[in-house]
Amino acid sequence: MMALSKKMLEQEPSEIELLLPWHAAGTLNARDARRVEEALARDPELAKQYAAIRGEYEETIHLNESLGAPSTRAMQKLFAAIEAEPARASGSLPLSARISSFFASLSPRTLAWSALSSNASLAKTAPAITQPVLVIEYTGDQACFPSDVQRIVEAIGSPDKRHLSVRGDHHGRALASGEPPGRLEAGRLLAEWLQARFPH
Repeated sequence: MMALSKKMLEQEPSEIELLLPWHAAGTLNARDARRVEEALARDPELAKQYAAIRGEYEETIHLNESLGAPSTRAMQKLFAAIEAEPARASGSLPLSARISSFFASLSPRTLAWSALSSNASLAKTAPAITQPVLVIEYTGDQACFPSDVQRIVEAIGSPDKRHLSVRGDHHGRALASGEPPGRLEAGRLLAEWLQARFPH
């Protein structure tokens, strides 16, 4: 974790300070990146803060890449819990509604487990993907920077690929009170995409 001084915690961050995490991730436009670089060159305290942010960013990437696969026992326990859940009657709901309700029913913990258990690096394996691909990115995702998603999308080998952004946090929850969860919109978009490519 980044060590913040008491002074930093007591004052409102400047516009440049707010750009530091995005600069570390390489997602700023040229004008903002230049502004940040100029500010870093003239402000040693800001440069220290940026170094801490950059270090945290690199540690996060390293940690994600070094995670091992879950144990067999943990996976068996997960699958047993899934099988023990009562079946939901989908009735005559349209496909889009069934997909939306499926994603809405997943807990953040289940989604996190899914991501961790895959133990895959999409940036490395994406060139081998030749099937149609839909990538849905949550705009408030604190764990996956937009530049990372863009690199993955660019690396995908399929000529039929689409990248969409949906308002939501890392787990597709609402970003503001009163908003619907982003995972509902993601489910709707996925259903539309599937229906367009695989009509029944």
